[in-house]
Amino acid sequence: MADIFDAIIIGAGHNGLVTAGYLARAGLSVCVLERRYVVGGACVTEEVFPGFKVSTTSYVCSLLSPKVIRDLEMKRYGYESLERHPSSFTPYPDGSHLFLSGDQEMNVREIRKFSERDARRYPEYEKMLERLGAAIEPIMEITPPDLTRERLGDLPRWLNLALIARRVSSADRPRAVDVMTASVAEVLDEWFESEQLKATLATDGIIGTFGGPMTPGTAYVLLHHVMGETNGKKGVWGYVRGGMGGLTMALADSARAHGAVIRTSVEVEQIRVRNGRADGVVLKGGEEISGKIVISNADPRRTFLDMVPSGVLEVPFIDEVKRIKFDSASLKLNLALSELPSFTCLPGAQPGPQHRGTIHISPTVEYVERAWDDAKYGRPSESPLLECTIPTVVDDTLAPAGKHILQMFIQYFPYKLAPGLVWEKEKEKFADRCIDILAEYAPNLKGAILGRHILSPQDLEREYALTGGNIFHGSMSLDQLFFMRPVPGYANYRTPLRGLYMCGSGTHPGGGVMGIPGYNAAREILKDWRRIGAI
Repeated sequence: MADIFDAIIIGAGHNGLVTAGYLARAGLSVCVLERRYVVGGACVTEEVFPGFKVSTTSYVCSLLSPKVIRDLEMKRYGYESLERHPSSFTPYPDGSHLFLSGDQEMNVREIRKFSERDARRYPEYEKMLERLGAAIEPIMEITPPDLTRERLGDLPRWLNLALIARRVSSADRPRAVDVMTASVAEVLDEWFESEQLKATLATDGIIGTFGGPMTPGTAYVLLHHVMGETNGKKGVWGYVRGGMGGLTMALADSARAHGAVIRTSVEVEQIRVRNGRADGVVLKGGEEISGKIVISNADPRRTFLDMVPSGVLEVPFIDEVKRIKFDSASLKLNLALSELPSFTCLPGAQPGPQHRGTIHISPTVEYVERAWDDAKYGRPSESPLLECTIPTVVDDTLAPAGKHILQMFIQYFPYKLAPGLVWEKEKEKFADRCIDILAEYAPNLKGAILGRHILSPQDLEREYALTGGNIFHGSMSLDQLFFMRPVPGYANYRTPLRGLYMCGSGTHPGGGVMGIPGYNAAREILKDWRRIGAI
């Protein structure tokens, strides 16, 4: 191992590994340090039940940048994305159901069961989102200009931003403003009348967020979720063969092949600062590792408040970090099953279209909003929104023959519980309630459960180092995006401390398994490196 590395990266989550891959390919000596026993951060495959390979946290993939896949040769190192058809299945209490997929004719046919008007409008709605996504997507891969200071060096960034903004047609600009600022419920109400369709589409605006479908800003989260692709097909979500850890293992192997050193089960306790710059890290237990630069893939609060020594950063900057919102209310429930759920509306425990995509339990928009009402006051939702997936129907490498994994990503179980409520007790009761709700649609579910694994927001914080259990490293609200992410004046992946950079989801463009924050950070680091030879 080198006496002094060019770059030390804190955290082997997907963005940290992306940054490592680019820096290693550029010839830098890189050391990645991961506190858990496995690389991947919150993008991992773990055997929480004997013989079952579970994507314990993140569970589907679409947003991963095609550029990152190509540049880091991820397919060469085992990455494979598996398409799902149909993409979603929503059963309703009256026995009806709705399939949605990448097949437009199928979508129109399915929606027509509920509304002829909505069936006619849906193709234009998708085209509108595609146009906005195509116009806005280039913003993802730019370094935001500094909103707080006038700098000549930022002029090209402002010009580039203006050119990108011009890509939104004059007809679509009002729509763009709506999508950036309005609630997902408001946007969907403008387009559709069918409650079944609106409730299904609204889930993309609130999954992982601390808000309900009527909360302003949730429409952007919907757009954020539809901008991805799977195997070149836009808007399609897929599974990763071998679970989500297949993605991060490919990134790790790619980085190692170019010389990166990756260590697991080592926790960074402090970023070492000498002569006003970061020049290494101190591990729990006292070991010190030296580096010319340090790059944090941890969230901003953990980085600046926990790892940087007290007194190094100025109070106004620390105050900005303390203002970052990490509110969350998502709970992940993983189940090992002896057989597939048999839905009342589509009976059968053999693999069918109802098992392949995301299963939504969200009968109406009001149902979801009332679930949010509970969470606002610190109460786990009485009737939560369930987003369920069964990856074993598409990927037979994950479980013993004939057995299955069912994953529920659930809204809402708030991080901050009301007085008198206890995390461990409430999460078990909540998991029971979620299983009961799904069993109303698939009565054989309870008898098929072989094991369950619960991750509340508190567990996500303790086990995966996600402050507040927030899967995005900070809320994806408008005041915490673009040049405001992580804090105003420092959206360029640099920090007030010389030699310290950020590369995680707490930076632009935000959360999700994208890899773009890691790519953008690597680009800016290499600019500095090439400009002065070393930083």
